[in-house]
Amino acid sequence: MKKHRAWQRMLSGRRLDLLDPTPLDIEIEDIAHGLSFVARWNGQTSGNFPYSVAEHSLLVEQIFSKSFKKSEKKWCLAALLHDAPEYVIGDMISPVKSTIGIGYQSLENRLTSAINLRFGLPTKIPDNVKKQIKKADKISAWIEAIQIAGFTKDEANKFVGIVDNKNMEQFSIKLRPPLEVRENYILRFNELII
Repeated sequence: MKKHRAWQRMLSGRRLDLLDPTPLDIEIEDIAHGLSFVARWNGQTSGNFPYSVAEHSLLVEQIFSKSFKKSEKKWCLAALLHDAPEYVIGDMISPVKSTIGIGYQSLENRLTSAINLRFGLPTKIPDNVKKQIKKADKISAWIEAIQIAGFTKDEANKFVGIVDNKNMEQFSIKLRPPLEVRENYILRFNELII
């Protein structure tokens, strides 16, 4: 029986085994590049550029940093990297993820662990920090829904969930070319790396 290929060659030249990823094959430039070209909302956003996972990750980290001002830099880095596995597995909307089920979650968890190890984070982020990042992620999704995905506030409340929207005006989405987003992602990573 023919064995299927389970690796991807990265632009850095690394060969990432998706089933058994090793931290040695993970580079921030590959993550930033990949995430800058992966569209959130399945590309169903307004504007001249897609809203990328890299741009979303920058927003989540910004919200996290402003919401939890006393957080250590490593947890801000964890917020920036919260969707990093999507640089190789793409961004699937929640209904697709739930349909695929445990196989997708297992793959994502293995990639997350390898990425976290590569950049000095624990393989399992503490639950309290994970909840804070999830809260920032939800706020980001709500902002995205309203500002670029065509949702009304009532629709965003229904499908994303009600969020504390005080100080929301400080977060605005500006769609940018992927290469500009990639550079900003790497810049922020370099500011946060331990």
